[in-house]
Amino acid sequence: MRRLTLLLAKGMLRIVSQLSIFGLEPKIWSVADLNRYLRQLLEADYRLQDLWVAGEVSNLSRPASGHVYFTLKDGQASLRCVAWRPDATRLREVIADGIAIEAHGYISIYESGGQYQLYVDDLRPAGEGLLYQEFLRLKARLEAEGLFAPQRKRPLPDWPDRIGVVTSPTGAALRDVLHVLRRRFPLAEVILAPTPVQGEQAPKGIVEALQALNKHSKPDVILVVRGGGSIEDLWAFNDERVARAIAASQAPVVSGVGHETDFTIADFTADVRAPTPSAAAEIATPDGSQLALEILQHREALGRALREPLQRWRLELEALHRALLSASPKAKIADGRQRLDEYLRRAQSASLHALALKRKALAGLELTLRAVGPASVLARGFAVVKRADDGAIVSSVEQVSSGDALNVRVSDGEFDAEVTKKSQS
Repeated sequence: MRRLTLLLAKGMLRIVSQLSIFGLEPKIWSVADLNRYLRQLLEADYRLQDLWVAGEVSNLSRPASGHVYFTLKDGQASLRCVAWRPDATRLREVIADGIAIEAHGYISIYESGGQYQLYVDDLRPAGEGLLYQEFLRLKARLEAEGLFAPQRKRPLPDWPDRIGVVTSPTGAALRDVLHVLRRRFPLAEVILAPTPVQGEQAPKGIVEALQALNKHSKPDVILVVRGGGSIEDLWAFNDERVARAIAASQAPVVSGVGHETDFTIADFTADVRAPTPSAAAEIATPDGSQLALEILQHREALGRALREPLQRWRLELEALHRALLSASPKAKIADGRQRLDEYLRRAQSASLHALALKRKALAGLELTLRAVGPASVLARGFAVVKRADDGAIVSSVEQVSSGDALNVRVSDGEFDAEVTKKSQS
């Protein structure tokens, strides 16, 4: 965050210095223009558009919109975060206040609030980051030794007679490899060197399997394969002993570990990296048809002829892509989403306040109605007089005559009466 502050300060100094060169007074910025400029400044820094941030979750909020708002904090600072509903629904981990996570996304500014925040598109437990850091440290050290150097990579044989396979004898990876080898090149002899591919004993077993193949079987190529899994499941292939055994192999090695998106130290050390075990078997064997080989040669020649214009078109496309990004309404849409959440909160608060006022007004009307109602009037000594024959209310002496039967209602009941005399006021 200190680096982000320096970046924003440098941007403002650059504006002032450019104006001073032309002898102009500094521009008076509106708040909206300044926030918009700072957002564009942040989004222009590629390092802030693809990063992982580690911290503890706090102030977690899940409004009705489906978006997720929270704060990442450590012992010294905090960072506001937001995950829009499409990303929030597919996040791999359920987040809660107090848990340690690593959040991936990009830094931008919520223009209406003037608040910079992390827009999150992925989460993972903090422990995965520690393993990844260990992976990066070992990768950097072995790369510095030249273990991954392109010049030490050996070409694969065009027509291998003997293929060694290092994997678990009970795993699906072996079945996939054997299926591809039978389909593509059934003439090759396949030699299995069984080994665990997961757990504490796996690195030692993989090393011994590689050494046994090179010493006794002398294969033309070796496939080191395993199916997909988590970073912990594949960790045996990030072991330094395995990497050095692959580098020391007399036969070229094809690594086919995990899925297409999985990368291990074994992949970088091997002579060829395949995205899957099946692909490793594909890469290590030729197509049995000579026609397919000729097509491949023609395709390579065509690729060489097209490489230069394709490179030029790719650069032009990248330039157009950058221009499109600069005009994209993405930031405005993100700003509107968050503003809509604020408006919804305000509307809810205003509705509750208006309802409370109406309830108080209704209570006042109820009290007034009770004060002027018939029961209250009768309680003050008044009565309701009706003619007994037709039930008509008597409001004037003209409505009765001597001898008429009456019904009189008071506050606590009724009684009958007879007119004996009448007089007018």
